[in-house]
Amino acid sequence: MTAHLYFVAPGTLREQMRPEEPVVLGGDEGRHAVTVKRMAVGEEILLADGEGLLAHCVVASTAKSELTALVQTVEREERPAVTFTLVQALAKGDRDLQALEAATELGVDRVVPWQAERSIVQWKGERAAKAHRKWVAQAEAATKQSRQATPPVVDELATKQAVVRLVEESALTLVLHEDAEVGLSDVTLPDEGDVVLVVGPEGGITPGELDAFAAAGATSVRMGRTVLRSSSAGPAALAALFARSRWS
Repeated sequence: MTAHLYFVAPGTLREQMRPEEPVVLGGDEGRHAVTVKRMAVGEEILLADGEGLLAHCVVASTAKSELTALVQTVEREERPAVTFTLVQALAKGDRDLQALEAATELGVDRVVPWQAERSIVQWKGERAAKAHRKWVAQAEAATKQSRQATPPVVDELATKQAVVRLVEESALTLVLHEDAEVGLSDVTLPDEGDVVLVVGPEGGITPGELDAFAAAGATSVRMGRTVLRSSSAGPAALAALFARSRWS
């Protein structure tokens, strides 16, 4: 089984750390490692700083709510030439959160929660701040589960106008839509830049939203004959795109 991964504060790790150099894992992460995962002396763990550095370590000692690990090697998770952003419309029943989790495990670089016109769920006031924190926590948990060094950036809630700006700045934007004439497999991916994938809510993307995105340069695409839920559409499309790029 792959070693468990835990996050340390940015700046804790360095690329030129000496072999056997100690690192203390404390706080919530250290407490979880010791009291929940029951990490023991001699076990291998992974430590990540959330900014691309990943250290392979061995547990040297444990205390009540922290452990000390000895660094074996440190590597940097390089930023790819082509990055992927998922614009995920808010959806009921935590389906948007399910999409975020799966997309993170697949390796998405950025997730943008979107208040679509047909989104039943509304983020307002304190609920917006609380929901955003939940998305960030879910992304971090999925990053650790999938043993990645860097969690995706989770933006603040976006409006249609904010999504239009993302489309304009991207190298390629694909909007998933069941009536699109272009298939996802027919799209040519760029060699560099950001690929934005837009997924609507349960009721779909409105004609006005489609027109605005198209005017900004987006392409509507379909994935096949079936219609997927908001929770699965984005991750399915990302997997198809990664199979042609990062996984090839």
